[in-house]
Amino acid sequence: MHKLNVAIAACEKCPRLMEYIQQVAQTRRRAYRDWEYWGKPVPNFGDPAAKIVVVGLAPAAHGGNRTGRIFTGDESGNWLFRTLYEVGLANQPESLHREDGLELRDVMVTAVCHCAPPANKPTREELQNCQHWMKATLRCVGGWKVLVVLGRIAYEWTLRALKELGFEHSLKTSAFAHGAEFALPGDRWLLCSYHPSQQNTFTGKLTREMLRAVFDRAKQLAGSGK
Repeated sequence: MHKLNVAIAACEKCPRLMEYIQQVAQTRRRAYRDWEYWGKPVPNFGDPAAKIVVVGLAPAAHGGNRTGRIFTGDESGNWLFRTLYEVGLANQPESLHREDGLELRDVMVTAVCHCAPPANKPTREELQNCQHWMKATLRCVGGWKVLVVLGRIAYEWTLRALKELGFEHSLKTSAFAHGAEFALPGDRWLLCSYHPSQQNTFTGKLTREMLRAVFDRAKQLAGSGK
C-alpha cells in the first residue's frame, strides 16, 4: 500500500485539478495561513488488511488537500471518523492531521477522485483518470469483504471499477439509495450511504444514526472484530 500511495501522491494526470490544488495550497484560508498545505493528490488511509473499504468522492480543498489525509480536517471527516470510532473501527473519534495518532482497524478509506476539485465537482474525464487508482486500491486490499460507498458518484464509479476488475454485476446507477445493500460475487457486499457532506448533514438528510447503521451493517457483513 505504501508504494501505491506514493504513486497516487505523484500523479499529474489532470491539469485542471493540479492547477487548482496548488493554487489553493498557495493562497490558503486565513484560518489556516500557518499551515503548510499538502497540495497534491491525497492517498488512501487505513488498514492494508482491511475487510471494509470506504469510498468517498474527493478530498476537500481545505480538508484533505490541506492535511494530506483523506477525510481529515473538515466536517465530513468529523462525521465519518466519529462513526468509525463509535462502531469500534477507529481508535479515536477525531481526524485532525497526519500525525494525530488515528488508526483504523479493518477499514481502508479511499475516493474515486484523489484531488480536490473546484466546487467539489470532478469532470467525467478526471474521474475516469482516477479509475486506475481505484482498481489498484481494490487489488492491493485484496481481502476486502464490504465496500461502503458515500454518495451516488462514488457508487457509480465504484461499479465501473468492479466491472473492469471482473466482478460481474447488473447494478445500475439508479439503484443507489441510502441503506441499500447489494451482494457481489465471492461473498462480498456493497453498501450505500449518503455522503456526510454538510449539504446532507445540516439539512438532516443524513443523521448520525443513519450513518452508524450503515457501518454497523458493514461490520456485521465483514465479520470485523471477530
